[in-house]
Amino acid sequence: MKLIFDTVSYSCSKIVTNSYSTSFSLASKMLSGSIRQDIYNIYGFVRFADEIVDTFHKYDKERLFNDFEQEMYRGIQDKISLNPIINSFQKTVHQYNIPPELYEAFMSSMRLDLHKTKYLTDQEYKEYIYGSADVVGLMCLKVFVNGDQAKYDELKQSAMYLGSAFQKVNFLRDLKSDHEVLDRSYFPNIDLSQLNEGAKSKIIKEIEEDFDNALKGILKLPVEAKFGVYMAYVYYKKLLNKLKKTPSLEIKNTRIRVSNYQKIQLLAKSYFDYQLNLI
Repeated sequence: MKLIFDTVSYSCSKIVTNSYSTSFSLASKMLSGSIRQDIYNIYGFVRFADEIVDTFHKYDKERLFNDFEQEMYRGIQDKISLNPIINSFQKTVHQYNIPPELYEAFMSSMRLDLHKTKYLTDQEYKEYIYGSADVVGLMCLKVFVNGDQAKYDELKQSAMYLGSAFQKVNFLRDLKSDHEVLDRSYFPNIDLSQLNEGAKSKIIKEIEEDFDNALKGILKLPVEAKFGVYMAYVYYKKLLNKLKKTPSLEIKNTRIRVSNYQKIQLLAKSYFDYQLNLI
């Protein structure tokens, strides 16, 4: 029965989310059950594409990526794929009318990671972030507003700000592995091997501005999505604050993280604030 296959596919997307990201998994659990699976479906898809270009170093990454992209197009066209992650994703694409330009922009940015290692201009930097992060926020927003185009248009810019903030925090947190393992440098006009407090402060100020703009939209989200997205925002803000307090030399030599205990604390406080209508 097709229903069994779809159920197995959805389970795979949920497993990918829970296995790869404790923070995103925790935030997803705070979403309404009516939309949670579709966010798993989106995350599973983008996670697999990212894994191909970031970690499968012993394999022909370009061929794997091409195969994955072709299967994505076939799955969306046929409304089924034997790849359970893509099968889940195509279901969400069709249910919420996610436009092709969003997932195509995502795949374009991921393809850049196969070969491009330096982003020398602000334009290159912004285009990469749009494809790698902003459009993921927009795909999720399509689910959150459930077909309300006016609401989508109202919150679109805030969703992009949030995606950008998340991605830039990731860039700063993963500075060591991106630079030493993948030989990548996303921040333009900054020599990561010589990262100093001035350069770090400039990056953090840019991210804080993104977060401030994103929060305005989070507060206007439908109730089904509001608390879950706010939790992700709170977690990344906490991570940014830890990076802000960490000397630039230490950021270059280690990976800063928020402990599971701290995540639970953040959840408890955020839920308390939410119940008191403080957010």
